[in-house]
Amino acid sequence: QVQLVESGGGLVQAGGSLRLSCVASGRTFSVIAMGWFRQAPGKEREFVATISWNSYTYYADSVKGRFTISRDNAKNTLYLQMNTLKPEDTAVYYCAARRGVSESSDRQDYSYWGQGTQVTVSS
Repeated sequence: QVQLVESGGGLVQAGGSLRLSCVASGRTFSVIAMGWFRQAPGKEREFVATISWNSYTYYADSVKGRFTISRDNAKNTLYLQMNTLKPEDTAVYYCAARRGVSESSDRQDYSYWGQGTQVTVSS
């Protein structure tokens, strides 16, 4: 089992930045792949970014160049640095973990989910 707790969401103006954190407990963090997903009102949950156990990363086209996913295995913590935020980035952001070491953009590959943190970007 893996328990995930996100933090760092909030209200920010367009063009601003936020950093989300996700602390994991339970199964050894360093040998699992992690991801960030988001869900806007009335929309399906969508992929944002993913990172393998050895920090190989992959991003959705909509956030490439603006968001950076990273991990600190010593602290069992996953991060999402979000820069140049846009109103369309407004959503609940979820941290997720999957059994396995490889990154994945498919939400079906993830077995563990956090409770989510709200990010609101005003225009």
